[in-house]
Amino acid sequence: MTIASQSMISVVLPVYNEAALLRKHVEEICAHLQTLEDRYEWEVIVVNDGSADDTPEIADQLASEYSKLIAIHHPTNFGVGQALRFGIANTSGDYVVTMDVDLSYDVFHIEELVDSLRDRHAKLVLASPYMQGGTIRNVPFTRKVLSVLGNKFLAFFSQAECSTVTCMVRAFDGPFIRSLDLRSVGMDLMPETLYKSMILRAKIEEIPGRLDWAKQLEFGKNRTSSMRILSHILSTVLSGFVFRPMHFFILPGTVLGLFAMYSTYWMFSHYFEAIYTTRSLGAAASGKAALAIAFNANPHTYIVGLTNIILSVQLLSLGVSSLQNKRNFEDLYHLSSTKFHALKKGRDSCGS
Repeated sequence: MTIASQSMISVVLPVYNEAALLRKHVEEICAHLQTLEDRYEWEVIVVNDGSADDTPEIADQLASEYSKLIAIHHPTNFGVGQALRFGIANTSGDYVVTMDVDLSYDVFHIEELVDSLRDRHAKLVLASPYMQGGTIRNVPFTRKVLSVLGNKFLAFFSQAECSTVTCMVRAFDGPFIRSLDLRSVGMDLMPETLYKSMILRAKIEEIPGRLDWAKQLEFGKNRTSSMRILSHILSTVLSGFVFRPMHFFILPGTVLGLFAMYSTYWMFSHYFEAIYTTRSLGAAASGKAALAIAFNANPHTYIVGLTNIILSVQLLSLGVSSLQNKRNFEDLYHLSSTKFHALKKGRDSCGS
């Protein structure tokens, strides 16, 4: 028996109101995994996230039919991130693959992701339809645009060499992902896993993904599960803030600072103009009198200018402070994770 054949793949499927397609797609996933049995052991974890349709019953039926499938249930809808965390915590595989049960990414990604993870000795491998070789088909225009822009936005802020950050279809080293201290309950779990993997200097790879909505569109109105677009946009923005918080302060602070410099130029121009006017009339020109004349003639220039100066200084200060806080968090997270793994390894050695 080879080393690879002793390894196990755990596939985690979070589901919410997916009764229309659940059985067909889970059977397709299991059928694919069965073709890999000469190389890998496998298990499927279906996490029902408080569905209001027949999803729980169908999941339980599938669990009774497949000995390697486990159905676990949330009493209410907590969010896809919470469902993934719950599912990952219940895995036992050497490799953990997370997928969307709508099969917008086909089942062959499972084998491709795991093989890449193993061959490249990586801790995380992403399936990206946006990299060279990736494809996008049958995705509604609005969703496609939002996805592309969101991933470009996060790719810039994360500074990771990845073209996709939000995609759920990815493979993890099993012990590694189970050891991560994850907190997110929504789709922001995807950027969080990437961010914390980067903090721990984990090797992250990408393979071309094939995003195709054809299968889920077959079910039309019978499929009630949907992404909350507005909450997803907000989650994307907040995830960008987590990656590089200083940019959310430095960039607007710099813009306001430039505008403040422009306003300051006109403030001094009006001031010296008032001095010149006062002298030309033969009156004694004092600084206070000239300033009062300039302010009374152009109050908006001074109000806007001084306000921009104050806001610019505050935003730039917050940017520097957020950068320091981010570095402190990353150092503490890296240190605590390293100490935890060392302690756990020591306990396991003593136990054996």
